[in-house]
Amino acid sequence: VEPNATIREIRLMFHKLYPQWYPARQSIKLDPKGKSLRDEEILQHLPVGTTATLYFKDLGPQIGWTTVFLIEYTGPLFIYFLFYFRMPFVYGLDERFTSSPHPVVNLACICHSFHYIKRLIETVFVHRFSHGTMPLRNIVKNCLYYWGFAAWLAYYINHPLYTPPSYGKKQINFAVIMFLLCEAGNFSIHVALSDLQRNGTKIRKIPYPTKNPFTWLFFFVSCPNYTYEVGTWISFTIMTQCVPVGLFTLLCFIQMTVWAKDKHCTYLREFKNYPSLRMPIIPFLL
Repeated sequence: VEPNATIREIRLMFHKLYPQWYPARQSIKLDPKGKSLRDEEILQHLPVGTTATLYFKDLGPQIGWTTVFLIEYTGPLFIYFLFYFRMPFVYGLDERFTSSPHPVVNLACICHSFHYIKRLIETVFVHRFSHGTMPLRNIVKNCLYYWGFAAWLAYYINHPLYTPPSYGKKQINFAVIMFLLCEAGNFSIHVALSDLQRNGTKIRKIPYPTKNPFTWLFFFVSCPNYTYEVGTWISFTIMTQCVPVGLFTLLCFIQMTVWAKDKHCTYLREFKNYPSLRMPIIPFLL
């Protein structure tokens, strides 16, 4: 192997010798317990001498992230409609319960559908994935999470015995405005992050605020896309005043806090000049 060979080139060489292990299945490390080396890393720039021992681990069958997101987000979209249209096999009630008398139920369906349609559009046209694949086995776990919660939320929101929010239109209107602002913010952050890799580069860069006001949250947090995402589900909870939605929002917040802290630590580790004012997900707090 030439000293100027990249890890990607080494993966391709390895694949030629062992066709069953395509590059996406390979984890190449300098140490068995260390981190996987990135494709763009060059052998002679690594802490090795004139000879190096690389360790290989089989990551198992892989699936592309675009495919993963399309599967994860299409499910909730259609599952919700099964409950919204009150199919007879869902609630088992007679025909007088085929539609809801509460306008907020229709509004909740529109907002839920809008959220996942936006995610599908972002997956196809906006997102750029630094890691192209994930283990195939994880798709079952992810789908159970997204699809299962979509069914649970939809069952209660569209139930014939559902009661609307306590404060009526004021509560609903406030929640809708908050929902739309958070969705716009989330989309703006995804576009800003995508622009950092517009030329196809996988080199990590520090994201900074742009002229778009929704990106100004970058002044205070490392992962404002998660901040806006949590805000979206908080507003949906206020709109529907439904306990299962609140529990789903809580779990989302916990999971996204874990992801945000991990990304925040990565930024701190890779960039010595990283803005000190930023927190992982909640300005000045967390």
